[in-house]
Amino acid sequence: MKEDISRFLTYFTVEKGFSENTLAAYRNDLLQLADFIEKEAAKQGVIPSWSNFSRQDMLRYLLILKEKDYANTTLARKVAAIKSFFKFMVAEGNLKNNPTRDLASPKVSRLLPKPISHAEAMQLLELPARLSTPEAKRDSAMLSLLYASGMRVSELMSLNLGDVNTSSGFVRCLGKGRKERLIPIAPRASLALETYLNEARAHLARNKDEKALFLNQRGDRLTRQGFWQILKSYAKSAGLSEKITPHTLRHSFATHMLTGGADLRSVQELLGHANISTTQIYTHLSGEHVRRTYEKSHPRAK
Repeated sequence: MKEDISRFLTYFTVEKGFSENTLAAYRNDLLQLADFIEKEAAKQGVIPSWSNFSRQDMLRYLLILKEKDYANTTLARKVAAIKSFFKFMVAEGNLKNNPTRDLASPKVSRLLPKPISHAEAMQLLELPARLSTPEAKRDSAMLSLLYASGMRVSELMSLNLGDVNTSSGFVRCLGKGRKERLIPIAPRASLALETYLNEARAHLARNKDEKALFLNQRGDRLTRQGFWQILKSYAKSAGLSEKITPHTLRHSFATHMLTGGADLRSVQELLGHANISTTQIYTHLSGEHVRRTYEKSHPRAK
């Protein structure tokens, strides 16, 4: 059964370009299901197999998952992984029937992102800029680039030296599905990057062949977890620890862009959203901007 899961994940890596995080989550979800099937088969004294897993078994498995109090988003992902897997198995001719066919996915309520204000963002970004250590110059470049580009933290940590061009003011980013996009970066972010590259990175590097843009104290690529610890430290110093998560600067970038007058399609491109409906969630946060635009533009608004 584990071989089938591996084949499925290999296929979807090629076809869908799953990120490492998605692959890890799907692998865990499917191994959890396989473990359930194996335990049920042991109780009945039969050999575990996908073909013996019926729709009724799937519904019972769903109830078990719900009893574990998973978040709706996690539950929806698990169902999506299982449905994709069985669809793959049928398409490959390994199964005749799909026990998840027409199975409804759990509804997920979309939570509004919580941005920080522009003043709070500036307060956060100024903290490492006041220090002169190599780590502080790295942190200043990371935070400035994240707020200036709206990249995901995973995308920021994946950047290599060849992905940034401070003279032209662009950064090349690989997003979900391995889709590449070029993002313009503001002069202040370019300056912070230049300072890091010229004055700090060499002090952190241990291997001259290391391609990673942002390095930890061991000279290796900085991880998302490492970034989170760095961000928490600065957020605490700025009195923003209750408001900040690694995704906050991305949310703030989108909200501040829309509030500043950017159109939704442009923000969609910058964020790397496949569907504009994903970007539209930020319009709920910029209602004041819409009101001001209306009052300025409509002849009967005054």
